[in-house]
Amino acid sequence: MLRRAPLLFALIAAPAFAQDDADGDAPTSLDGVGRITVQAGYRLTSNATLYESWYGPKGPGAGLERAPESNGAPVGALTFAYAVSDMVELGLDLVGTTQNLRLTEGQGDGTTVSRKVTTLAYGLLVGLRFQGVLDVGPQGLVPFVGLHTGPTVISSQREGSALQENVAQAWVGSLGATLRLSAKWGITAEYRLMFLRGPVESQDTARFKGPFSFSSGGNWFSLGVTYTFPPDPSRPLPTF
Repeated sequence: MLRRAPLLFALIAAPAFAQDDADGDAPTSLDGVGRITVQAGYRLTSNATLYESWYGPKGPGAGLERAPESNGAPVGALTFAYAVSDMVELGLDLVGTTQNLRLTEGQGDGTTVSRKVTTLAYGLLVGLRFQGVLDVGPQGLVPFVGLHTGPTVISSQREGSALQENVAQAWVGSLGATLRLSAKWGITAEYRLMFLRGPVESQDTARFKGPFSFSSGGNWFSLGVTYTFPPDPSRPLPTF
């Protein structure tokens, strides 16, 4: 069944692309164009700051063997955008990511244990993208660069402890492009550099106050599908 998935997708998508071709070419001016983009991808984040403080001289893991480090996690984004001019697009981005970390800590009997820390971040970003149209591909290539910010819920839960949750302001720079396959459909690739940190609780807050924090930011790489709304959709005139 999985081997047939590309063929099934092509058969389902073919009528939509054919209808777009019948409607004409994609607009060369982006003024008034709206879009919805759904993306999924991967995030690379080292979390070096967390590990250095946790295994540092004043951390719970001081002198202990480090647990395996996780440097990546899945990400997802849903974008609603509208071009207020030919070069400027205003957008809302729903973003989310989750990651499992492992941290080593000492026990009262002198033994050590590696505990899992489950992290989650999701939020709504508001931003501007500066874009243009290049004569590349079937219907043109739309490169863009943007700046975004917004409230983000970021949380962590260490095995055996309570959920730690915080609302932080995320700051994001983005760079990407949409390859327009037809008048309405395209493929979008985007890179985001995000700055966002959340709290991690130690097993003994009286002895190890921290603060200990992890990063849900870093380098985001994603690929997705874009559906475009033309600025002046054609409507048939009523007949009498």
